[in-house]
Amino acid sequence: MDLLDEDATAQLAALRSGTVSASELMAATLDRIDARNPALNAIVSLRDRDALMSEAAVPRDGPLAGLPWAVKDLADTGGLRTTYGHPAFADHVPAEDAPMVARLKAAGAIVIGKTNTPEFGLGSHSYNPVHGVTRNPWDPSRSAGGSSGGAGAALAARMLAAADGSDMMGSLRNPAAWNGVYGMRPTYGLVPNTPQGDLFLHPLSTDGPMARSPRDLALILSVLAPHDPVHPHACGPFRPEPPRPLRIGWVGAWGGAWPCEPGLVAHAEAAARGLADLDHAVMDIAAPFPADRLWSAWTTLRSWAIAEKMRPLWTERFAEMSKPELVWEVERGLGLSAAEVHAASAVASDWARRMAALEIDALAMPTTQCLPFDAALDWPKEIAGIRMDSYHRWMESVVPASLIGLPALSLPAAPVDGLPCGLQLVGQRGSDGALLALAEMWHRDLPVPDVA
Repeated sequence: MDLLDEDATAQLAALRSGTVSASELMAATLDRIDARNPALNAIVSLRDRDALMSEAAVPRDGPLAGLPWAVKDLADTGGLRTTYGHPAFADHVPAEDAPMVARLKAAGAIVIGKTNTPEFGLGSHSYNPVHGVTRNPWDPSRSAGGSSGGAGAALAARMLAAADGSDMMGSLRNPAAWNGVYGMRPTYGLVPNTPQGDLFLHPLSTDGPMARSPRDLALILSVLAPHDPVHPHACGPFRPEPPRPLRIGWVGAWGGAWPCEPGLVAHAEAAARGLADLDHAVMDIAAPFPADRLWSAWTTLRSWAIAEKMRPLWTERFAEMSKPELVWEVERGLGLSAAEVHAASAVASDWARRMAALEIDALAMPTTQCLPFDAALDWPKEIAGIRMDSYHRWMESVVPASLIGLPALSLPAAPVDGLPCGLQLVGQRGSDGALLALAEMWHRDLPVPDVA
C-alpha cells in the first residue's frame, strides 16, 4: 500500500523508523495534491514547494514531527493567508498563529496550506467567493459538507493523513459523514481555543480532529487538548480510555421531529444495531427533550454568538460584501433582548440536566439528515417533502450535542447509493475517551468505506 493511503499513525511510524524521510513524505504529499486537488479544491493557499521542501529537511521533534498539515481557513496562521472565506479578508495574513495552530507546530507538524471552508464557517457546504467550491471525492458533482469540508475532502482523497477542524453546528461531523472519515467534536473545554475576549458566554463552538482512523483522532486530541488553567471550562488534558461496554440509546430522527431523506434513518439504525456485536447494549429510547425547544434555544444562542463575534467588523460596507446567511444571523443576533438570550440559556440548562439524568452513555442517531447534495446549490431547500425554513434547518441533527457542549463522534457507515453517510454518537460530558475506544472497536471489526 502507498504510504499516503495509510493513516497518520502509520506515516509517523515510518518517519521515526527511517523507512521514509520527512522530505520524501513531503514530496509525495505535494505530488498527490498536484494530481488530485484541482478537481476537488479542498486545499487552498498552498505554500511554495521549495519552501516546504526546505522546511521538511530540518529535523524536528514531537508526536507529529514531519507530518504535512493543512489548517482550516478559519484558524489564524501567522505569515500564511487566512481568509475566513470572506472577500474582505482575501489578502489577510495574520501576524500570529491561533493557539491550536501553535500546538500543532510545536508538535512537529509542517503547515503546508489551508483547507477550504464556507464564509465564516456558516453552513455545511464549503463554498465562498475567495476560494470557490470544495467538491466531494466520492462524487465531485456533490458537496463535501462543511464547514470543515476542505479537511474532509482532503482526507478522503488521501491528500492529508489527518486534519483539524472546528464544530459549532456539526462542522466536524457533517463533512466527516459525507467523506467517509471520522470526525470528533470534543467536550467543550477539552480543546481550549479562546486566546482573548469572552471566556464564559459563547460555549457553542470548539476545535477538534478529523482523521481516517480513531487512533489518529486520539493522537490529534493529545496535541490539541492540554490543560489550560486560564480557561474556565478547561477539562484537559485528553486521556485515552480502554474499551468498555457502553449503553447506547438509539433515538433515530428524534422521534420523527427531524425530516430525513427516505431510508437514511433505517440505514443509520442498522449501523447502530451493529454496535451490539461489539458488546455494547443498544436500546430504543424516546426523544428525551422537545425538538422545538432545542431548535429555538439553539438558533437564539447561535445568532447571538455570531452577532457579537462580528460586531467589531459590522459596517454597511461589510454587510454588503457578506453572504445573505451571515447578514441574517448578525441582524437577528443584534436584535435579541437580554431576556430572550436568558430564556434560551435556561432551555439549554434544562436539556443539560435531562441528558445527564439519562441512564445511557451515549445517544445514537444519523449524523446528517440527507446525503451529499449538488455542489452547485447553496443549501437544500427541502428534505422528504418538507421545506427548510432556514439555511441550516437541514442540519438539526447536530444540535443536541452543540447546544450544551457534549462530545459527539461521527462514525463512517456503509455508503448509500454510492455516497457516504455517518452514524453519530453523542456522549455524556467528558466521555471523549470512551467514545474513541468504541470507535477503535468499530474501525477494527467493521468494514470502513473507502473512495472507489
